[in-house]
Amino acid sequence: MMTEGTEPVCTGVAADETLAAQHLERDAASSLDAALALATTLHTPGQRERYRRLLERAIEQADRALAAVEQERGALQEHELAAGRERILATRMGARSTLARAHAARAEDALHGAGQLSLSAQRAPTREACDDGWRRAEAIAAGAEASARAAAISATELEAGSPRSKVARAAHAAAHKAEVAARAARRILDERNHAYTFHTDNGFSFGEGWYVAAAAVLEGAAIQVEPGKTGTPQAEAFLRDAGLRDRLQPYRSRPRAVKQTTEIVARAFKAEPSSAQRRLRAAFLGDAPIPESVTGWVDRRLAEARAGEPCRRKVLLWIREGLHHPHRNTTLAELRELTALVQRTGLVPVLTGDALRDGQVPEGAVDMTLFWKDPTFRQLDMRRAQLQFFEHLRRAHGLVGQLGVTTAGMDGPALMGLPTMYLTDAPNVRMREWVGAVPGYQEIVRETGYLERVRRVLLEWAAAS
Repeated sequence: MMTEGTEPVCTGVAADETLAAQHLERDAASSLDAALALATTLHTPGQRERYRRLLERAIEQADRALAAVEQERGALQEHELAAGRERILATRMGARSTLARAHAARAEDALHGAGQLSLSAQRAPTREACDDGWRRAEAIAAGAEASARAAAISATELEAGSPRSKVARAAHAAAHKAEVAARAARRILDERNHAYTFHTDNGFSFGEGWYVAAAAVLEGAAIQVEPGKTGTPQAEAFLRDAGLRDRLQPYRSRPRAVKQTTEIVARAFKAEPSSAQRRLRAAFLGDAPIPESVTGWVDRRLAEARAGEPCRRKVLLWIREGLHHPHRNTTLAELRELTALVQRTGLVPVLTGDALRDGQVPEGAVDMTLFWKDPTFRQLDMRRAQLQFFEHLRRAHGLVGQLGVTTAGMDGPALMGLPTMYLTDAPNVRMREWVGAVPGYQEIVRETGYLERVRRVLLEWAAAS
């Protein structure tokens, strides 16, 4: 008997193995009916959990009904057997039918669970969390396969006893649904991709490519490149030039989350900071001289700004102006504050990154924003050329560090050894992995006195040059 809003229960009998088989079979069928009635509301809070509990009860009670049928059959006297045969057969068929349909529903629910869990595993911020998520998805998929086998057994039993009956046909259909769901759940696991995606779509951060390539250089991470995008040839050229041809694999779905790569890079730097930096510089910059197309472009821009003398030490001030997390964008007020602070410490502020919102360059600053849009830095070697831009500023024009809001564009130069301060409203869990690991990489949280901390670091940069 069921009451509205409650799960089905047996009434008038104790819940143990001595219950009559019919009571158990009816309770199993009621539980399954109650579960299936929730099918259209599983997206609402708490309903899927209730759905699963009802399915488990249906399966448990149906299994107990089958066991009770055999006990009851064995207890019947010879003269009672013929009279009870029809009732025993009906109870057995009902329990088998419930098992087939309940296991099919459970297999399909497991497919849903494996799919949801695989998505969260792909997005996990660390490799450990990613692997743990996939292990749990594996267990769920195995549950789907177990349910598919159980549904098939029940369907086979029913077909053997009554091959043309409506119950047998329904059980066969349920077993087929369970098998399809189990195969789909296993396919999710088979499609798991251990590579990190080197994004070339403009919707993704250009700077995250540095993380992916660095993880491959330092720890052999596998890489896949988005095919058919405007930046695909340039990305592939950069990876080949960095000696990573053997780490490239064909593009597939379900890759690892790029956010994991900052942890990989941090781990290598913590183990051997000088070796990690040396290996990245060799891979990303190569050993050939910086081409004149890059050095000439930088020299001309600084000459135009009358800031080309190497003795005039410089600091990059990064500007971020993006649609993703716009609250992190550079504000003009803070940019002016930082510009003045850099100048008071005797350094020349060089603006880079995105364009200024109002187009007004603070007095005394050198404008090199959007340098990466110049044709010089848009060729096949654009990735390396952009790193060479920073390297030439450092070697020939007294660049001593960089400062700005959290933006992945800063992290290529940081990996090459350029002292870095990034500003953030709260500790950045992902990038904080590099603080204390990547030499000269510092996090500045905007809290009381943060500008004084920036000033002290700027003075250290100026004095150490």
